[in-house]
Amino acid sequence: MRNFTSYLRVIIIVSLVFCAAEYFIDSGDKPAFIEYPQVAVFLVLFAILLIAVEIVVASMNSLTRALLNEEQLAEAEENSWTKRFLKKMTKTRSIEEEREIILDHNYDGIKELDNDLPPWWLYGFYASIVFAAIYLFKYHVLDGDNQIVEYEKEVAAAQIAIDEYKKTAVDLVDAKTVVALTEDGEIKKGGEIFQVNCVACHRADGGGAIGPNLTDDNWILGGGIKNIFNTISEGGRSGKGMIAWKQSLKPSEIQQVASYILTLHGTNPENPKAPEGDIWVEPATE
Repeated sequence: MRNFTSYLRVIIIVSLVFCAAEYFIDSGDKPAFIEYPQVAVFLVLFAILLIAVEIVVASMNSLTRALLNEEQLAEAEENSWTKRFLKKMTKTRSIEEEREIILDHNYDGIKELDNDLPPWWLYGFYASIVFAAIYLFKYHVLDGDNQIVEYEKEVAAAQIAIDEYKKTAVDLVDAKTVVALTEDGEIKKGGEIFQVNCVACHRADGGGAIGPNLTDDNWILGGGIKNIFNTISEGGRSGKGMIAWKQSLKPSEIQQVASYILTLHGTNPENPKAPEGDIWVEPATE
């Protein structure tokens, strides 16, 4: 049992040191001992040191028990710091001493002891009073942020972080947030996807076959990057339009294709299909 207590003590202390390292060392998303190998080395050395100390202490205790008789061992254990600490924090009395604190009243043979409140309970009560005074001063005198205000600040900060993340997370783009790409590399990728998936219905030059002409001013479901993105993603008219490509293409790929289609406007395909739909005029931006 003593050896188990020693091992448990080592595990608890090492765990506390590890938690402290994680709390105080800024290591991003990775654990501190992975981001900073020296932390892992320190923890290992610290654990070895603790185990060595426990082995030495256990050996000295074994030697002490071997040299003392049973009466001396009992006296030593009674005077150990743990026993003295527990006795001080609980103010317990032995059975032999209970007669000194027994009360006079008797209820059907049941008597009551006049025990004092345990010091650990009193200290906790005093600590709660101090905490209440500090809390009252901070939040009701200095008007500190209450939990609702702190929550609102955290939500606002989280929303800012989400918005920043969305700016670089290309596959989170949708019909509301999509913008036309203009870089040559992105347009080229969109053209490659178009040639693989779209030429059967729209032809390689965008002039239209089964599908409509993509080079004129007319659009069945609206032009512009947002409408084109939505049409590719969700599909065309029910029952006779094209399929919803969101099952096959990533949002970033749909954005690339939509941006490529915009570059086809005004070109001169061979044998273009007759215009379909309404003439699209890009809404004026404020």
